[in-house]
Amino acid sequence: INSIFAGNAYIAVAAIGMTMLIISGHIDVSVGSLIGVIATIAGTLAVSGYPIWVAWLVPVLFGVVVNAGVGALVAYMRIPSIVVTLGMLSILKGGLISATGGEWITDMPQGFMIAQMRLFGIPSAVYFMVILTILAALFMRYTAFGRAIYAVGGNMEAARAAGLDPERTVVGVFALHGLFAGIAGILFATQLQVIQSTVPPNLELTVITASVIGGVSILGGTGTVIGSTLAAILFACIGSALIFLNVSAYWLRAVLGLMILATVLADMIRRRRVL
Repeated sequence: INSIFAGNAYIAVAAIGMTMLIISGHIDVSVGSLIGVIATIAGTLAVSGYPIWVAWLVPVLFGVVVNAGVGALVAYMRIPSIVVTLGMLSILKGGLISATGGEWITDMPQGFMIAQMRLFGIPSAVYFMVILTILAALFMRYTAFGRAIYAVGGNMEAARAAGLDPERTVVGVFALHGLFAGIAGILFATQLQVIQSTVPPNLELTVITASVIGGVSILGGTGTVIGSTLAAILFACIGSALIFLNVSAYWLRAVLGLMILATVLADMIRRRRVL
């Protein structure tokens, strides 16, 4: 069970940032590509002889800077987030393949493999997932910026009238999303002994699905990060159950698709009842 949860911990961590972003009224379809690039940068730094802390920190900062730039385009240039992140998806994916040729990164130092470290027999990736979920939930509930994310996602003009700065909030939440994507990239890079320098297939859809099935409204303004983490754990359990039952893993995609459609439909019905 530990290995199942640890293997999906990076998805849960990425879904935390995605949940914050969707609550603010935006979405990022490039997160899978960003995680792939971050993992490759981390592995490359590790095997190039840089200090371990540099191999961990620099890729995370890269995620923050890239997504802050995306947020600035969305907030100040008024470009829809799905358009900007689609462009970023192509840039990151194409740049990664061009730069690496798809070669695998091997012979990484053991001290770099943070996701494989254990405390009391539990992989450190599980601790990252749990602690970051708790901290993010407290942040969203009890800080002014966390409440501003909900306000901007619920009604941007009302938030502006209340004295908030929606543009600054959007840039900030994109940067936060980049932070969580960076941590997810490090966990992804260090869970196995090799890193394949390509973008993980369908990862962005899995992260978005975890957020939506976890209870966040695709229209923004409502949702919890705890729900997205529980959804990621649910994915791990469903995937393991399918393997145990000798069912093709491709059915997991069908199950997730049905779950996301049902969740969005339920959210629409709930909103209509409220109105």
